[in-house]
Amino acid sequence: MSQDTVVAKRYARALFELAKEQNKIAAVEEELKTVVTVMQDNTDFEKLIKHPGLGAESKTTLLKNVFESQLSEITFNTLLLLVDKGREDLLEALVNYYVTIASEALGQAQATVYTPVELSEADLSHISATFSNLTGKQIRVVSVLDKSLLGGIKVRIGDRLYDGSLSGKLERLEKTLNQTQAL
Repeated sequence: MSQDTVVAKRYARALFELAKEQNKIAAVEEELKTVVTVMQDNTDFEKLIKHPGLGAESKTTLLKNVFESQLSEITFNTLLLLVDKGREDLLEALVNYYVTIASEALGQAQATVYTPVELSEADLSHISATFSNLTGKQIRVVSVLDKSLLGGIKVRIGDRLYDGSLSGKLERLEKTLNQTQAL
């Protein structure tokens, strides 16, 4: 595990503990996602914030102009701390770890559903309910279009993959047939 990963996890854990004390776990998560989205949508702004030649005071001023009125005190202060310590490049990793920690604490999990066609809201709700029963957690579904699938779905929750795709079923059938022929 790299040093940056360890540091990002520490920042995420500390931020989570503060958010938990103030009963703002979900709100802080949304704010962090908003910050990352703004950075990704405005690459010039992101380059300025991450530029090593720009001083911490200038970066702080930029962050105040853009985010101060939109973020809670703990989220905004975390951004300022990252800039002050020269660790602004850890923001996305911090957000990912925070989401993982918050989801675990709230009994939630994110499921990434891969399908060859768009799913309706009813289908996504059904998938969420099915996997909620299976895992015992509240499932948030993110749908990803995967044209390489012939049919069916693949669902990834954390490090587990539930493969209900046609290609996955064919691979399992082939493996079974090869094993029975070997006997």
